[in-house]
Amino acid sequence: MGGAPPKDHHFVLIAAPHTSNWDLLYLLAFAAVYDIKVSWLAKHSLFHPPMGWVLRAMGGIPIVRHKNSNVVDAMVEEFSARTSLVLTVPTEGTRSKVDYWKSGFYHIAVGAGVPIVPSYLDYDKKRGGFGPPLLPTGDVAKDMQYFRDFYAGKSGKYPELFGPVRLREESKQNR
Repeated sequence: MGGAPPKDHHFVLIAAPHTSNWDLLYLLAFAAVYDIKVSWLAKHSLFHPPMGWVLRAMGGIPIVRHKNSNVVDAMVEEFSARTSLVLTVPTEGTRSKVDYWKSGFYHIAVGAGVPIVPSYLDYDKKRGGFGPPLLPTGDVAKDMQYFRDFYAGKSGKYPELFGPVRLREESKQNR
């Protein structure tokens, strides 16, 4: 294992690279080893009974992606309501290769005033770990550079499916 787990239990946890169905199981095992109760977002269609009950008990929070519900605001409220919340977000939003990460993790952390902690499973090196927390500054490009540096050289189960570490907002901010 690389990198010590955060001492605080009130942060957004990035789960990357996310290229395999095994990633969630490894994440949950990893969290159990470090005694961290994680919550995580997943598409609502996975939460039908009886599996839905099991997924919720494991920390799953269903998200209806095709509705215009404001997940960011709902998660900011969750951080306000709880003294302990480790919200795990697969920043790629899928196991397929994407050109941009989903920015919800960033906006949740900014809105809630909580740090973002990068975590990883590096299948090539057979290691997993945590990086130091980053309290987002609002300078998206600068903050994302921290994550690009952190994830450089880390490989998912299917490395060809791990796309670039960037947000669409970065290109908009630089205009």
